[in-house]
Amino acid sequence: MSATATRGPLATETEARFSLPDARRAYTRVTLAHELLQPRRIDFERAGRRWELALPRPPADRMEYLLELEHRDGRAEVVPDPTNPRRAPGPFGDKSVVEFPGYAAPEWLADEDAPTGDLHELALESRRLHATIPGFLWSAADTDPTEPLPLLVVHDGPEYAEYSSLLRLLDHLVSFGEVSPMRAALLPPPPDRNETYSAGARYANALAADLLPALTTWAPSLRAPVLMGASLGGLAALHAHWQNPGLAGGLFLQSGSFFRQRFDPQESGFERFGRITRFVGGAHRGAGFPARVPTTITCGSAEENLQNNRALAEALDSQGWDVRLVEHPDAHNWISWRDALHPHLAELLLRAWT
Repeated sequence: MSATATRGPLATETEARFSLPDARRAYTRVTLAHELLQPRRIDFERAGRRWELALPRPPADRMEYLLELEHRDGRAEVVPDPTNPRRAPGPFGDKSVVEFPGYAAPEWLADEDAPTGDLHELALESRRLHATIPGFLWSAADTDPTEPLPLLVVHDGPEYAEYSSLLRLLDHLVSFGEVSPMRAALLPPPPDRNETYSAGARYANALAADLLPALTTWAPSLRAPVLMGASLGGLAALHAHWQNPGLAGGLFLQSGSFFRQRFDPQESGFERFGRITRFVGGAHRGAGFPARVPTTITCGSAEENLQNNRALAEALDSQGWDVRLVEHPDAHNWISWRDALHPHLAELLLRAWT
């Protein structure tokens, strides 16, 4: 039986064993907090001077987690595992990571020879959003700024670049000839992401009528862009295309928040749950007149969104869409989305642009 550990949890093919020293009995409770399938909170058991937990391996090759610590004086805190040096960064701070035997980071991350593309700041005015949306435009190395090139538009783009190494992948893809020279617009969400990305008509209209036209100043193109996003960003990409037929030439959607009443009762407290389920229900019925563009949906095998992503892929397929579903052994996080990018993003771009 093989196992992986530096310090911290011992991971085998069948389980992960956690152990937290507590010789002074500083804690009255230690709980594992994670984002895999239920239950998401699992208590450790005290074993003398330590707290211990044996967790059966989930349907994933890696797991991100935090520890909830209750102190004797009543204080509670949520922290990365102090015994574990493996960390995954994210917009809400680092999380500890368990990597099970067989996990390997993508090979393209080691490519340090691909020429680096040019990166410029953007400021896109939107009358409909009453806001200026900042962002970045990446252009493949050695391309003419005035030359029309295919365009990838990425929701939560700056976070994709920081936490999922998206620009390193794009440099690699162009350098190795997997895709033709192209550009990528990295767009952050407008203020109040939960509102604007949750199947909101105002954002869908602003993307179509304000943001994409403004992009043509910096990113001339002769074809419709591919839209990309994860979680609510994936939902917003699909919704914008659905509301504006012909908006996108392709869709790359990762762990989309395609909520449905039957699959996602745990999300019913989300303030825009009803609006999302109405839109997704209409998509399942084929309501409206969206262009049936090449679409790839990726989703972790250990996340709650798997069922609604499967259902959407099946519904689009039944309506004649060129849709592909990719399930991979991880959950709802930036490294999961990074690990599912290749080769599937390149394949989607080729389907959309050739």
